[in-house]
Amino acid sequence: MTGVRVGEVSHFFDRINVAVIQLSNPLHKGDQVHFLGHGSDFTQEITSLQIEHEAVETATKGQEVAVRVIKPVRPHTSVFLITEE
Repeated sequence: MTGVRVGEVSHFFDRINVAVIQLSNPLHKGDQVHFLGHGSDFTQEITSLQIEHEAVETATKGQEVAVRVIKPVRPHTSVFLITEE
């Protein structure tokens, strides 16, 4: 299992378990991602992807997206897209 960095967490809303990610590569609903940073090291599927409170299926480089997460994350946590070799 390998990964490609797709972005970095810029904010986390703990009451609703939503992380805001600044993307450096495209991200799609259904992708498997790995959150890795101070206090965070887990993988999950992207089940909810929103831009400006609107649900989307895909987001591109440079966009800021909100995703529901299964565990708390901190700002500056790196997000990697899991790829199979």
